[in-house]
Amino acid sequence: MNIALYARVSKLHSHQDPEVQLRELRAWCSKEGHKISAEYVDHGVSGSKKSRPQLDKLMRDATRGLRNIDAVLVWRLDRFGRSLQHLQNAIGELRTAKIAFISLKEGFDLSNPMGKAFFGMLGVFAEFERDVIAERIRAGLRSAKAKGHVPGRKIDPKKGPSRTTRWRRAKTA
Repeated sequence: MNIALYARVSKLHSHQDPEVQLRELRAWCSKEGHKISAEYVDHGVSGSKKSRPQLDKLMRDATRGLRNIDAVLVWRLDRFGRSLQHLQNAIGELRTAKIAFISLKEGFDLSNPMGKAFFGMLGVFAEFERDVIAERIRAGLRSAKAKGHVPGRKIDPKKGPSRTTRWRRAKTA
């Protein structure tokens, strides 16, 4: 079976390394005797975004037959997406193109009713997790504002505001 690997890390300049995911995906393919047809890795992109450069390329390659892909393998479902609607749409496109979808850590198979039910539940929890994170961030920003902290970059007293900051101020004045 020809497998396309997909990995995503949320933060571009952090301790996150896609090799953590890819190493396990490659090992699984080797153990199961599958051939890796391509690897797609998105760096610094949130799972809540519908459009991600490498995911978009993967979907084009897979659904249009641009590469020989029999299955898409991800480390965990939340690496593929965090919106239930996006997950359902993307998996539906793959299913229409007769391409299997495999999540290594959750270990589910979407070709049977139990796998489909499990996928639905995981999608709901992935979306819930994204919403909880966003809620915490908004609460933290409100708390900082109440304490008098202004979020964002601080203006260098020697250089003054940036050109963009001056433009924004002029636009709202």
